[in-house]
Amino acid sequence: MCLLSSPIFGLMSNIIAQRPRFTEKSPMSSAKLAKLDRTDLRILQALQGNGGLSNQQLAEAVGLSPSPCSRRVQKLEAAGIIIKRETVLDARKLGLDLTVMIQISMDRHTPERFANFEEKVASFPEVQQCYLVTGQDADYLLKVVVPDIDAYQHFLLNQITRIDGVSGVHSSFVMRRVVDTAALPLNYVEP
Repeated sequence: MCLLSSPIFGLMSNIIAQRPRFTEKSPMSSAKLAKLDRTDLRILQALQGNGGLSNQQLAEAVGLSPSPCSRRVQKLEAAGIIIKRETVLDARKLGLDLTVMIQISMDRHTPERFANFEEKVASFPEVQQCYLVTGQDADYLLKVVVPDIDAYQHFLLNQITRIDGVSGVHSSFVMRRVVDTAALPLNYVEP
C-alpha cells in the first residue's frame, strides 16, 4: 500500500493543512506570542536537543555566563514556554517493540463523551499521544506503545473498546520510525 494514500497519512495531512498560520496581520501574532530574542532561541534550541544539559553546559553552548543563562531559563519556564523536561527512552531496548497509531470514532459528539474518553486514555501508560482531530471519520488519533501484538490485543479489547462512546477503531502498525522528534521548528519564531 502506498503510504501517501494510507488512511493515517491522509489524516495527518489534513491535520497539518488545517493548522493555523500566523502572519504579521494575524491578531494573535503579536498579542499572544512571547517576545524572544536570539539568545532565548539559542537556549530553546539547545534544550530541545538535550534537555539534560547542566546550566554550565547550556551557558557555554549559547555564549552566556551561568547566572544570566539560569535567569533566562527561569523566565522561559515562568512564561510557560518551557513546559517540562523529559528523558527520552529507547522503547525497543525496553522490550516495547510495537507502536500503533489508532484512529478512534465516537458514537456521539458531546463534551461529556469527549471528556470521559480523554480522562480514560490519559490514565493508560501505553498511550504516548492523543489528539482530537477533524477531517476524517475518526475523532481521535492515539499513538500507543506496547511489547507485542498480544499485548496490543489485550489493551485494545480490555481498555480502549471498554470506554463508553467508542464506536470504531482502526489500527495502523508502525513498521519504521522515519522522523520521531518532539523538537519544535524554531526557525519560524522571529526574534
